[in-house]
Amino acid sequence: MSAPLELPQQIGKYPVVRHLGSGATSEVYLCHDPFAERDVALKLVSAALFNDAERGKLYRKLFVTEASLAGKLQHPHICQIYDAVADESAHYIVMEYVDGGTLDQFCTPETLQPVEKSVEMVFKCTRALDFAHKMGITHRDIKPANILYAGETDVKITDFGAALIASGESTQISAIGSPAYMSPQQVKEHPLDHRTDIYSMGVVMYHLLAGRLPFQASNNFSLIYQITNVEPPPPSSFRPGIPPALDLIVRRAMAKDLEQRYADWEEFSLELAQVFRGESIAAGAAAAERGQFADSDKFETLRKLPFFEKFSDAELWEVAHMSSWRAAKAGEALMKEGESGTYFCILAEGQIKVTKRSKLLNVLNAGECFGEMAYLQKEGQRRGADVTVMTDAKIISVPTEKLDQASDGCRHQFARAFMEMLVERLTMANIRLSGV
Repeated sequence: MSAPLELPQQIGKYPVVRHLGSGATSEVYLCHDPFAERDVALKLVSAALFNDAERGKLYRKLFVTEASLAGKLQHPHICQIYDAVADESAHYIVMEYVDGGTLDQFCTPETLQPVEKSVEMVFKCTRALDFAHKMGITHRDIKPANILYAGETDVKITDFGAALIASGESTQISAIGSPAYMSPQQVKEHPLDHRTDIYSMGVVMYHLLAGRLPFQASNNFSLIYQITNVEPPPPSSFRPGIPPALDLIVRRAMAKDLEQRYADWEEFSLELAQVFRGESIAAGAAAAERGQFADSDKFETLRKLPFFEKFSDAELWEVAHMSSWRAAKAGEALMKEGESGTYFCILAEGQIKVTKRSKLLNVLNAGECFGEMAYLQKEGQRRGADVTVMTDAKIISVPTEKLDQASDGCRHQFARAFMEMLVERLTMANIRLSGV
């Protein structure tokens, strides 16, 4: 029986709260950042590793790679790296603390999550990895243990130590990654790009859906043979009720031939979202009928609307989380003249009309905003007109109070979109007045 780990009182400027876990090369502690006033996860790397005759260079490379990403991967579904320190006394990386554990906890037959919830989590991972790819980063070690669970369907990808970063450094270190999740290209030590992560994400999706890995092997030689030569049974063969559409998505993500695999994350994400929009998952369809919308549906809807054309992925997720969504029937009154305005809306689907004392002022279509004066004029603003649904519609409501608390980038994008919209409406009004 090993001796209990002695808990350090402080590491650098960070007081230690408790020990969170041990890895092959590090200890992870819950610490407190006294300057930012937040809890953080601190990964302390064993100093002896860097002096190891055989693997010291590799461990140093992994540490430097992860440390170099501090402050760069700003995405709601990537675990942020706040700080990295390497001095004579210690080597450690300070990260966002997520207290929900990893997705490993949902990968056994007894702990499987509902199908729609697993798909939502995978969707969010694909968007995060697309963001990383656009920054020139390939993770190379995607697995449930490197995806943190943040509650509901929220996830955060972590551990970018094995990442390939597109820069002047072009050396690709081999023997990196977890064999069960490696792509055929990775186990063969071929040059890699983002498609190796797509394959690994397909294996994660398989594991979350089926409660088992696609390949069962007693040793790495057998595993590598299966990865490169054997087609796994579909997830539905282990879990009846999984829609055929999801079997096909997993199969394409895990295609051995690069030409048959998803070419990019965009394709992968889109097919996942389309499953929700169809009737493949009964629970998802029933939720939509009740006026509930999956996060993947929200995200895909937002980024196709002209109003949100220039919003980044991170800003779109902010909007998805701060807004409320509902279906509205033809004839329903959405806003009434004279009432207090504490929110504004964007029309996601359908058509509405704006009237004042029964006189038609405007007809708005999908992608247009209404009620925005409540936000632009702030205090004491009253509605200046009635808004009524003309055809069945999907309405996105944004509380002005929540937008006030949003990030600077998100508020800036709303201000820009409002300005473009107001200029366009003013131009159209002048055209009508001039009789052109």
